[in-house]
Amino acid sequence: MRSTRFSKSALVAATSALVLLPAGAAYAGSGPATPPSHSQKLAGSTAPSPEGNPASRLAQAAGVCDDAVPIGTRGLIKRGSETIASVKQFYSKKCNENYGYVWVWESFRKTAAPYDITTGVYSYSDDSVHAAKAWKATKQQEFWTDGANTVDHCTSGVGSLRPAGSPHSLQAYSEKRC
Repeated sequence: MRSTRFSKSALVAATSALVLLPAGAAYAGSGPATPPSHSQKLAGSTAPSPEGNPASRLAQAAGVCDDAVPIGTRGLIKRGSETIASVKQFYSKKCNENYGYVWVWESFRKTAAPYDITTGVYSYSDDSVHAAKAWKATKQQEFWTDGANTVDHCTSGVGSLRPAGSPHSLQAYSEKRC
């Protein structure tokens, strides 16, 4: 008799413990959910972002196609051990173009005097920078090139930042993409 009461008590305790555990949603498939894509995260937003938003005001002013997505690993512009900007390359399937992109990090921008920026799309195929653009004495944070007709080339996004008072620019490039 005692073993039956113990079994019932153990069953009630185990069931109660399961009820108290938070339940998660289960879906078909295995493994963790796939994170939203770059375009899903920015859908509908026109805000500039470190990730690069082709719908931002400055991207649209440069003629960046709304389907542009980042390609390759970003490059980092550093001053000593401090990262001050990111360099990326974007690709639009719809417009068949590449774009260069530079984002100045807020930690640098908020204390820096106006700086000079350049960006473009470097072609390994013809050893030149396409769609190059430059800004002088700016405090802007987001920079886009016009479209570069380099989709059939091996390319990298390139960028430089010259801090005020410095005789030379600091530069970086994104991963080579073919």
